[in-house]
Amino acid sequence: MDTYILAIESSCDETSMAVVKNGSEVIALSITTQMDTHAKYGGVVPEIASRMHTEAITLVLEDCLEKAQMKIEDMSAIAVTYAPGLTGSLMVGVEAAKILSLMYHKPLIAVNHLIGHIYANNLENKMEFPLLALIVSGGHTELLVMEDDYQFKRLGETMDDAIGEAYDKVARVIGLPYPGGPNIEKLAQMGEHTYDFPHPVLDDTYHFSYSGLKSAVINLVHNETQRGNRIRKEDLARSFQDVAIDELVRKVEKALKETGIKRLVIAGGVSANQYLKREMKELCEKYEAELLIPRMLYCTDNAAMIGAAAYPKYLKHEFSSYTLNVSSSADIV
Repeated sequence: MDTYILAIESSCDETSMAVVKNGSEVIALSITTQMDTHAKYGGVVPEIASRMHTEAITLVLEDCLEKAQMKIEDMSAIAVTYAPGLTGSLMVGVEAAKILSLMYHKPLIAVNHLIGHIYANNLENKMEFPLLALIVSGGHTELLVMEDDYQFKRLGETMDDAIGEAYDKVARVIGLPYPGGPNIEKLAQMGEHTYDFPHPVLDDTYHFSYSGLKSAVINLVHNETQRGNRIRKEDLARSFQDVAIDELVRKVEKALKETGIKRLVIAGGVSANQYLKREMKELCEKYEAELLIPRMLYCTDNAAMIGAAAYPKYLKHEFSSYTLNVSSSADIV
């Protein structure tokens, strides 16, 4: 018998719902973004985000069900992102999920947002284990080993800033609009590597660090401005991106060599970066490893990935009670 999961995602500035069949087939997906609103402020404003989620959530639900040509009664379970993310935004989604679960007598499944990004890969290619999972987003940079569904071993994580956060802050320093990541990438395509920035963590661990690289960019911009020198934004973006992505490539190469695993999954918003994709494709070809990256739609925040991540929990009857609470910083491991 087929399993249909109605999934809800509201961890940041997208209100999204999806109907996912058997953890891999997207029957319907609805996303409302707040990006244009937050761009005026140079980043996400939590109070505005939660209010806009409240305004959008019912409309997104109606749109999703209309696209699916289904009713809530047809669902096997209700899944929702409970962590990590903005507390107010998460609460909107979790409360909506609780109400739907209670009203329609459907099991409630709590999903970690980061795990959702990993399972986005199941929407197009069935993940096979063991695999390496690299999570790259605005708030997280982690390298994990997965031996099976929901079996995670952390090899390394960021010791300070995440790579996506560094992209956004560098973009702000050189006057690019929010969101910074895509704009830095576009600019970098027109530049040359002419600025010398330090590699963050030249050690034998799997840990990442981006605060030093971010600070080096900020200091360079400040010093050049003080001297009256013009910053070549295209070259700065290229120089920054080369070092930032190289850091990921070096750590993943170390993991491929030392673990012998022949499968790499990349997850999170930064996985949409084309330069990252090319570098990782070359690396995986070198080690004859399979590379899985979701298409652009599933790289960024969406409810379909939450439905995919909820399916293994549904099969194991790992359901949540109505005391489910949100968390701004829940770990995978």
